[in-house]
Amino acid sequence: MRRPLIVIGNVNVDIIVGPCQPWPQPGTEALVDHGEVRVGGAAGNVALAWDALSVPYQIAANTGEDHFGHWLRATFHAHAGRWPVAKTPTTFSVGVTHPDGERTFFTIPGHMPVLTTDQVMGMIDIALAKGGIALLVGSYLTDALTADYRTLISWLHSHDIAVALDTGWPIAGWTPQIVDTTRGWLNGCDHLLLNEVEATALTHTSSVAAAIDALAALMPAEAHIVVKCGPAGAVGLHRGERVTLPAPKVIPVDTIGAGDVFDAAYLAEIAVGSAFSDAIAAGIRTASRAVATLPRQYL
Repeated sequence: MRRPLIVIGNVNVDIIVGPCQPWPQPGTEALVDHGEVRVGGAAGNVALAWDALSVPYQIAANTGEDHFGHWLRATFHAHAGRWPVAKTPTTFSVGVTHPDGERTFFTIPGHMPVLTTDQVMGMIDIALAKGGIALLVGSYLTDALTADYRTLISWLHSHDIAVALDTGWPIAGWTPQIVDTTRGWLNGCDHLLLNEVEATALTHTSSVAAAIDALAALMPAEAHIVVKCGPAGAVGLHRGERVTLPAPKVIPVDTIGAGDVFDAAYLAEIAVGSAFSDAIAAGIRTASRAVATLPRQYL
């Protein structure tokens, strides 16, 4: 039996152009090979992957009141009926990709900072969500929601919903305050899904192995910890079992949202009772396929 899945956080519009190298001089124009307007944000990327994998889910998010917001709600029409519409522009990001597959983003705050815990609670069909897993994403972009994460995590647990967390990278960097706040969430998390730079920065360590050990000391004994290492694969720890799996060699075309795709595939496997190592393998396999295809493919 499949456990219900929920993703909570940021859905926005991505405007992607590239590849571009070198960075243009101010006042000039650069011609690039590719441009695309698509659903973005960590929650949006996770939801798109679950759609592609035919995995049922709920999504709690918001939009602005402009044409971008209308487009996002139409895209997720089966899920967006309860989404609040903020009296702001819809958040969008302009992403410039580079020849090595990496990217630079420019993002406006828009609607995401005003999403609240009360709104999220009102969006989730709790009867359908019980016994499931809720993934919290975009933590450093959803300011009002993040400020009340402890309440949200307690509410989820009170309804027998496990909590998975992928914080993303804080815009202000890992300041002492952000580190302390983030560490304070970890004792309420059942799954932690970070990339290697986030994990080492959060723990002030210099290796993935040391970061995982430091994170384990802050989390429940039964927690699942996964550190995503890009082309090197991923490392996980659960109940003292350390799993290290490589990634297949692929030529990256578009790495935007790769970690979100990993999260989606990993949790889809956890939801059907797959072994921890098999869930990590699914995350690696699906994310590797996604970054190597344009238009994006997941299977």
